[in-house]
Amino acid sequence: MAGFINVIRSTLAEIAARDDVVPAILPAGLPDLVRPVVQDGVTLLTEFQSPSYAQLYCDRLRRFVGKHGLDDALLGEIARLLAIRMSYHDAIRIAQMKLHEPVTPGRVPVVDVRRFRLDELVSALPEIVGDPLMWGLERINCAHRTVPIRFSRASFWGIKRLELESWLRRWRLLSTRYELERVWVERWLHMIDRALSKRPDAVEAIVQTATMIEGYGTGYRHGMAAWHQIIDGLAKPAFDGTLVIADLSGAINRARAVPRDPKGDQLRKVIGDIRAHAVLS
Repeated sequence: MAGFINVIRSTLAEIAARDDVVPAILPAGLPDLVRPVVQDGVTLLTEFQSPSYAQLYCDRLRRFVGKHGLDDALLGEIARLLAIRMSYHDAIRIAQMKLHEPVTPGRVPVVDVRRFRLDELVSALPEIVGDPLMWGLERINCAHRTVPIRFSRASFWGIKRLELESWLRRWRLLSTRYELERVWVERWLHMIDRALSKRPDAVEAIVQTATMIEGYGTGYRHGMAAWHQIIDGLAKPAFDGTLVIADLSGAINRARAVPRDPKGDQLRKVIGDIRAHAVLS
């Protein structure tokens, strides 16, 4: 209920032109090399959601500033990838990007048509609305059906629709998709922390696993599933001490390079091979 009250407040503030304008406060002690990366991330996430969401980004980064074993370049990479993942591509985000797309005078804007799964569209709605709809879609076996969505600035009504879709960002933080992303981001950051304390040689490989998850639709889902396979099958057991892999970084990178398939069979086979040559305890 508190979440809905906050959304209603922010919506009324936007209508009254008194939107949340308090800028995010960057983490203290940011190295000069990293500061521009974080500032870019704050700008991106303020547009994606709000200044308070950009502040969450800064708060998440703060735990790594001055961390032993983390150089400026790798901290900058964490900052860059964190901003990308926190600005994930749902239909609302694509509408936002289309709305801010530069227009060449005299040239008709390009119409983008993207295909989304119905469960993906429903997951972007507040849970109180999305959960019953998802139940209904699953009951009639339509949850995985894809539908084309047009994103266009070619007409007045096309622009108005983009503005409406962009406005729906107010409800994004109450959605199932946001909760999924929140849990993933926190686990990724936790794995970086564990790598720093348990296997510093594998920190960079863990950081780069974030690149496995991008876009939307089937590719996004396969990437998310593959990421969990690698973390659960290689990284976590290595950090727990139940699996000894001499070259953990190389093992993770080898697994990341496996082509995606719907059931993850190829990756499962590669992870099994790596584990077979490791030392179990």
